[in-house]
Amino acid sequence: MLTGLYYAFPIFMFMCGSWVFVSKRKHLLLTLLSLEFMVLSMFFMLYMYLNLTNFEVFFAMVFLTFSVCEGALGLAILVSMIRTHGNDYFQSFGVLQC
Repeated sequence: MLTGLYYAFPIFMFMCGSWVFVSKRKHLLLTLLSLEFMVLSMFFMLYMYLNLTNFEVFFAMVFLTFSVCEGALGLAILVSMIRTHGNDYFQSFGVLQC
């Protein structure tokens, strides 16, 4: 009983992160946080799969490195957007504006 819950927990985490990503789409910071939560749940699923099949955990470290780079890139975009527009609302800037 407990092992089924152990394997269903990362899927529940991913679904919660995707629900927050869809429902809170007005702020860039909230979308970035929900994307990072989804990446964390995928890392958890990958780690459990690699431990279950007795593979090396080195690929999990490569995945974690790429997810950290993705998070740093998202924060850089957030900082540049706040410096140019003053806030992180998606509706505060036009599509045709440079």
